[in-house]
Amino acid sequence: MNIALRLPNSLGSELKSFAKKEEISMNQFIVTAVAEKMSAVKTYDYLQERSQKGSLKHLKNILNKVPDRKPEPADEI
Repeated sequence: MNIALRLPNSLGSELKSFAKKEEISMNQFIVTAVAEKMSAVKTYDYLQERSQKGSLKHLKNILNKVPDRKPEPADEI
């Protein structure tokens, strides 16, 4: 799929120099950026959906099973 994209000059210049520095094409940078953004949005949507299925009562039941003891030295706040 081909998409025409217009970027502000300042952003286009930064994209060009960044792609050159990373030794990738501007196209590859844009493809990767779009894929990362879509992944983040899908993950957020998935977690939102899963959170609607949870319940505070169920969480409290699980937490009540955790033994009451002092944390390991590396885990202390």
